[in-house]
Amino acid sequence: MLNSTVGPNGTEPEKWPYALLFGSVMALGLPLNAVSLWILLRRHSLNSPSAVFMVNLAISDLLLVISLPLRVYFYATGKWPFRIMTCIWITMLFHNNIRSSSIFITFISVDRLLAVVYPLRSRHLRTSTNASKAAALIWLFVVLVNIPESIIFSQNLNGNNETTCFEFRTKVLTSINTYFQPVLVFAMLAVNIVSTVLVSFTLSRHLNEVARFNNKVNVMLIFAMNLMMFTLFFLPVSLVSLSNFLQNAYTPLLCLASVNCCLDPLLYFFSFDGFWKRKEDVDNSNQNNGQQSLNLI
Repeated sequence: MLNSTVGPNGTEPEKWPYALLFGSVMALGLPLNAVSLWILLRRHSLNSPSAVFMVNLAISDLLLVISLPLRVYFYATGKWPFRIMTCIWITMLFHNNIRSSSIFITFISVDRLLAVVYPLRSRHLRTSTNASKAAALIWLFVVLVNIPESIIFSQNLNGNNETTCFEFRTKVLTSINTYFQPVLVFAMLAVNIVSTVLVSFTLSRHLNEVARFNNKVNVMLIFAMNLMMFTLFFLPVSLVSLSNFLQNAYTPLLCLASVNCCLDPLLYFFSFDGFWKRKEDVDNSNQNNGQQSLNLI
């Protein structure tokens, strides 16, 4: 087991804000993502690439949420009475959320890019089957990355008896694992920026085609939210691991990064016309109104 230095009452008062923040994220993230996942599966099924990626994004957020109770316990009590393997699994779940969420959000942006800029040429690519295959590859990729990372983390953690799991930082900055996360997030951010620019340019050229782009405001809101997710939640916590001088900022930024799972349900809401309705009802409504909306789902 890992030990920590605690105050006279067995707790560290300065850690209580972290317990409160993680607890709030858990209290909001669990019902929001559970309900979103139920609606996505029940109302929209997996008949579109967007739905496939969003279902997997909701699963990623739920995995993060179920890892938070032990973090809340540690920061509330200042103790870690569990085994090292529990520490490793909880830490990997948190890292996996940043990786998988950034990739799934990027795939959602690319799917919007294809739907808006190349609607006809991309029809054979934008299928639920292809999206399911991509999602499976993403999860396989994330799991494979865990193997060397968890080994390195375990080796360093076993030799460190003065610190607890969530307060431990690997000092070996020459490891490729240290640079992997920032590079991945930067690459995904670049793809999102390019997608946003291209979609914005395409929509600006078709301002008068209201019938076709009647939900263009929602489209741009999706891209704006995706960029916010990267710049506010994913990028700061990924970059801070590169510097030993910013280690004190790691835990606050980790708390901030966990908030992303509470905002992802907004992404689902803006992505689907009539989020609370069945997909068949939305299609029938559009046909009755004589509209030909841009097919984003």
